[in-house]
Amino acid sequence: MASRLGTQLGEWQAGGGVAQALSDRIRMLLLDGRITAGERLPSERALAAELGRSRATVARAYELLEAAGYAERVHGSGTRAALPAQRVQRPAAPGGDVIDLTIASVGSAPGLHAATVRALDRLAGLLGSPGYSLDGLPELRARIAARYAARGLPTDPEQIVVTSGAMHALSIVLAALGERGRTAVVEQPTFPHAMEALRRTGHRLLPTPVTPEGWDSAHLVETIRAQRPALAYLIADFHNPTGATMPELERARVAAVARAAGTTLVVDETCAELDIDRAWTPRPFAAHGPAVLIGSMAKIAWGGLRIGWIRASREQVERMLAVRPSIDLGTPLLEQCIAVELHDDMAALLAHTSRRLRIGRAAVADGLATHLPEVAMPAVPGGLCAWVDLGGPWSTSLSLAARDRGLLLPPGPRFSASGVLDRYARIPITWEPDVTAAALARLGDAWRALRSGERSRHERLDAAAAV
Repeated sequence: MASRLGTQLGEWQAGGGVAQALSDRIRMLLLDGRITAGERLPSERALAAELGRSRATVARAYELLEAAGYAERVHGSGTRAALPAQRVQRPAAPGGDVIDLTIASVGSAPGLHAATVRALDRLAGLLGSPGYSLDGLPELRARIAARYAARGLPTDPEQIVVTSGAMHALSIVLAALGERGRTAVVEQPTFPHAMEALRRTGHRLLPTPVTPEGWDSAHLVETIRAQRPALAYLIADFHNPTGATMPELERARVAAVARAAGTTLVVDETCAELDIDRAWTPRPFAAHGPAVLIGSMAKIAWGGLRIGWIRASREQVERMLAVRPSIDLGTPLLEQCIAVELHDDMAALLAHTSRRLRIGRAAVADGLATHLPEVAMPAVPGGLCAWVDLGGPWSTSLSLAARDRGLLLPPGPRFSASGVLDRYARIPITWEPDVTAAALARLGDAWRALRSGERSRHERLDAAAAV
C-alpha cells in the first residue's frame, strides 16, 4: 500500500544526485504544507521499496534532511518531518516586500463601505433578538434563493443555509452528509483546502482529471459508476484553477450517474459568477439532478466578508441544521446585513468584478509575454487564475527559486490529490496590474535562474548544512 509521502512524491524524478533530489523534494512538500511538521515518514526500507530505490539512497536523503533541520530521527520512533528552529515562515525579498501569489482573491468592492453603513440600520432592528442565526436571516436567504431562480434553478428560501464562508459551508456539509472511511471523488487539480477538509473527515480521495479544455467526462462517470463514492466534490463553473466550465450535457450525465450510484454531488460555486467573456451561461448543477451547492460572497465582494451559503434539499438542510450547533451557532448578523445590502445591487457588483478580472487577465498575459516568453497564456474566460503549463516538471523548483526573490508561488502539486502536476503553476488574475507586473518580473528572474541551472537559496543552505 502506498504511503502518504510516496503518494505526495508523485512524479518525482531524480536529477543529479538521487539522495539529494529526494531530500529536496521531501523538503518542498514540507515547506508547501503537503506534509506537516511532526508527521511520521515511512521507514527507510518501506520508502525504498515503494520508490524502487536502494535503502542506502533513502537513508542518505533522510540524513540530509536531518542535517538541514527538516527531519528528526529518534531511535525506536522512526523519522519525523520537522522545521528548522530559525526558519523564516514567509521569506522577505530584498527591501522587505513579499508578493503572495498563493492568494487568488479580488480586493474589496467599491460599494462595500456604503453597504456596511446602511447595514447598521438594518442591524439595529435585530438587537432585541437573541442574536443567533442558525439558518440565516430570512431576507438574505430569500435574496440568495431569488438569484438561483434567475439562473434557472427554482429555489425556496428554506433550501438555503447561510454560513461564514464557503469553507465553513463545506465543513457543515461534510459533518452532515460525509461518511468517514468512504471514498470521495475530487478533480485534479482542485482547491487544496477542500481536499484537506475531505481528508480531515476521513474520506479517501479518488482524483479525476481536468484541464483548461475541460473534464475527462468518461473517466469521471466511470469512476463514480465503478467506485460508488460517498461524495464527489466538483467545481463546475470557472474551475479553480483551470478556468474550465462543464457543459450542460455533461452535468446532466454526471448527475444521473451520481444519483444511480448513491453519490452525493457537492458542487462549489464560489467562482460561478466570475465571468469575463465566456459567452454562455449554464444553469446551476442542481438543475440537472440532486446536488448540494456551495456559494460565497468572498470572490465578488471581499475576502474579509465571511458570508457563504449552502443550497440543498429540505431533508439535507434539516440534517445540516441538526449538526451545525456542534460547529457553531450561526453566522454573524452584521455580515449578513451587509450581504443583504450588497445583494440589492448585485448587477453592479458583478460588473465591477468582471472589469477587474479582465484587467488582471491582461496584466498576467503581458507579464508572461515579457518575462516568460516560452510559457503560453491559456484561455481564461473567467474565474480567478491562469493554469499555466511550464512545459516540463519544474513547478516545485520554480516555486523555491521564486521564494528567494520574495515571491510566494504555490507549485502545481499543491492542487493535486496525488502529488502530480509539477509542470503547472497557478497565477492569479486578481491582483492590481502593478503588483502583477512586479510579481511576473520576479517570476521571470526565477525562471531564468532555474533554466540556467542555478540552485535556490534553500537548496544551497541545505547542501551546506549536510557537509
